[in-house]
Amino acid sequence: MLKRITFKSGKRGFTLVELMVVMAIIALLLALALPRYFNHLEGARETILKQDLAVMRDAIDKFHGDRGRYPNSLDELVSERYLRTLPVDPITERNDSWQAVAPSLDQGGETESGELYDIKSGAPGTARDGSAYADW
Repeated sequence: MLKRITFKSGKRGFTLVELMVVMAIIALLLALALPRYFNHLEGARETILKQDLAVMRDAIDKFHGDRGRYPNSLDELVSERYLRTLPVDPITERNDSWQAVAPSLDQGGETESGELYDIKSGAPGTARDGSAYADW
């Protein structure tokens, strides 16, 4: 049987085996919890990216409905108060990585060069569902 260490002052301590068992239990709990935590963070980033794209696309549509033309840049949406600020891409953690999509000429009508028809993420890589972020 293991004997507890007793100090001269009468204080009792833990044995090395007891400390190792506690450390093993903590390591096991961390090994189970950390992967789920990081998957949850990745899912949250993807959800934020989808929401940011939806909000910016809605602002582009409202701008087009009000003005009869598409904005020239995302900064114009901010300056005309269709967006409060330019959102940060949660994957790249930058607000200058958004990719502007210009309208194609087959949609009918003339378009000015530099107009912003749609917005895509400039983040490299793929999402958890296998689709590329740049295709969202």
